[in-house]
Amino acid sequence: MRIGLITPEPGHPLLAATVALLTPEHQVETLDPRTVEGPAEPLADVYLLKSRTPRALALARDLEQRGAPVMNSAAATALCQDRTAMAEQARRAGLPFASTRTFTRLAQLASGPPLPGPVVVKSRHSRRHDLVARLDNGTQLRELAGAWPQEPVVVQDFAPNSGWDHKLWAVGDQLFAALRRSELSPEGRGPTLPLAPDDLPPGWPALVRRVGEVFELDVYGVDIIDRGDGAPLIVDINAFPGVRGQSGAPQALAALTLRRANRSSTASTRRVAGVRAE
Repeated sequence: MRIGLITPEPGHPLLAATVALLTPEHQVETLDPRTVEGPAEPLADVYLLKSRTPRALALARDLEQRGAPVMNSAAATALCQDRTAMAEQARRAGLPFASTRTFTRLAQLASGPPLPGPVVVKSRHSRRHDLVARLDNGTQLRELAGAWPQEPVVVQDFAPNSGWDHKLWAVGDQLFAALRRSELSPEGRGPTLPLAPDDLPPGWPALVRRVGEVFELDVYGVDIIDRGDGAPLIVDINAFPGVRGQSGAPQALAALTLRRANRSSTASTRRVAGVRAE
């Protein structure tokens, strides 16, 4: 099988370990979206989209239009970058997603009514080094607006919790989990602690898989906080996260990649056979 990686970082631990599992029998090539002009023919049997830049999304869309399967799709990846669209999609589907308000500029929020209580402010468009901050009062808001005045943002009411985020990842049908101290906690971001999926509260694994169905994602992460009674609150969804330090994640990704590649190869063979029969 031929497998393409759409990424500027093929050395990422998850990708590197997955490639090491695949290369003894399969051909893997990297397409750096910063430099590649277009994919070479013939197309690969499947492409893994591990980048969220405009150039990477454009490359993925071009591949899809030419009939190549991309995992995750360009549309699903782009949806997870827009936190306003993400929240709307989740709440329409009945998912327990944090109530989300959108402001075209952070300065607009600062010039409005006083904060009703602690809130979490995030960049509307998810990207590396974006804005995520807890604000408790107007002084903090004005200071943040002074540093990020033009930033489009979303605002979520702060939900009291233990200070630990549940980091849940899905690679196909396989689920991985960990606890990580929230970057919004007074102590700041802390270590990541192992968490067995079997130790999750009842219904949480099914909720994660429902997220995958709603957003049409194959490899994704779901950030959930426990409000104290076991009731989950989803605060973020990520397309193709790093899944760092999770034993078995590279094996799961390699197996999923080959399943998608085999499905693509079988469908292509059937199309060719149909043409010849005609």
